[in-house]
Amino acid sequence: MDATILIHWAEFAVRWLHVITAIAWIGSSFYFIALDLGLNRNVPGPADGEEWQVHGGGFYHIQKYLVAPEAMPEHLTWFKWESYATWLSGVALLAVLYWVGAELYLIDPNVADLSIWAAIAISAASLVLGWVLYDRLCKSPLGDRPQVMMLVLFAIIVAFSWGYTQVFTGRAALLHLGAFTATIMTANVAMIIIPNQKIVVADLKAGRTPDAKYGKIAKLRSTHNNYLTLPVIFLMLSNHYPLAFASEFNWIIASLIFLMGVTIRHFFNTMHARGGYKWWTWGATTAIFAAIVWLSVLPLRDEAPQEEAALSAGQQALIAHSDFEDVFWLVQGNCAYCHAAEVSYPGIAAAPGGVVLETEAEVARHALQIYMQAGVSHAMPPPSQAFLVDEDRALIRRWYRGEGLEE
Repeated sequence: MDATILIHWAEFAVRWLHVITAIAWIGSSFYFIALDLGLNRNVPGPADGEEWQVHGGGFYHIQKYLVAPEAMPEHLTWFKWESYATWLSGVALLAVLYWVGAELYLIDPNVADLSIWAAIAISAASLVLGWVLYDRLCKSPLGDRPQVMMLVLFAIIVAFSWGYTQVFTGRAALLHLGAFTATIMTANVAMIIIPNQKIVVADLKAGRTPDAKYGKIAKLRSTHNNYLTLPVIFLMLSNHYPLAFASEFNWIIASLIFLMGVTIRHFFNTMHARGGYKWWTWGATTAIFAAIVWLSVLPLRDEAPQEEAALSAGQQALIAHSDFEDVFWLVQGNCAYCHAAEVSYPGIAAAPGGVVLETEAEVARHALQIYMQAGVSHAMPPPSQAFLVDEDRALIRRWYRGEGLEE
């Protein structure tokens, strides 16, 4: 079987796993935040609060203890594997899609002419660096001033957002900012929250009084994870929205997404805490989103066409293929009305996926996508708007595979 097809299915499998584990992690996180904020704390006894809930035909009586109940239970359910599995599957997807496909998705010679291994090294190292900076920030004196620390953290996020756009494609830049943030969140669970909870449990089982600092530290990191979740979701989906990742201001858009995530989460957090609806967050969210929309279409690029980056040897070979001219005109007749710098098809504001197919070089650069979308499968073009017969698709396959060339 074609190795390209196997890689494509591997990507699908890992992406599916990533989505499944992310649903489990985010779902449990959102549930516990809502539960903790909604507890009735006007109850007698040692419990910090309780809640009665109904779901699926049953009733649940939940109690929270700041330290532990009088009798420490032998069995405890630890919520950690959801986070670990989400991060591991996410890194696997990053490797399959952006490292294996570095030439197509990660490297933009117009931004930084990197070798494949240099780009991969920057990608991996940035995730580690992000965690180190964040962890040291939390352990600094600013850890006792959470509002100030969050402002400094936001400044770090803005710096990384800008930095990623200086070395990677716009698509990869936003995706990496999401991976950068998700790495912080999972490292919080693996290296701070769970270890601190285990220290408290061990002290209780040994009859010692746990130090309250462990719970305080874990609570701070958990709060950060709560407010970072929504921006991560947007950034992980951003590769579907070229108006976000292919904009001149993509790094500012990505930064504003974090502010919008904070306003949305704050609304739900205060609602769960029964502190009344904070309707001002709706106005703030709308204003931030309006700014993002405006930035996405603000024309900043020079009217003069930019010089195209040099083609790789493989891309040059695709143009030199005897079938290229026929393939090129198939693409122009069936794809370029949507995949253009200025889209002519009504209802589409920008080229889907940021893929433009107007020149020979652009067709060669996106050969793999043309092959997968229109050669191997019938995903493109939309059958109601264009038509490729089987012979046309066979031509695309033969061209991409380099078949039919004269010796």
